Amino acid sequence: MEQSKIDRINALARKSKGEGLTDEEKAEQAVLRQEYIESYRASLRATLENTVIQRPDGSREALIKKD
Repeated sequence: MEQSKIDRINALARKSKGEGLTDEEKAEQAVLRQEYIESYRASLRATLENTVIQRPDGSREALIKKD
């Protein structure tokens, strides 16, 4: 996610605590938050897919996705 979008999320959060948000800003905040969550999950998923466990005997085992 672009840093400018993260900065906008933070600016909207500060404004929400202070003076409140308009309906348009609330909608924008919801969209940006959802995009951030999707980006975070994709990053975490990629990290976990590239993680391996090395056993004491030296064997390596990739993590398996559980459904």
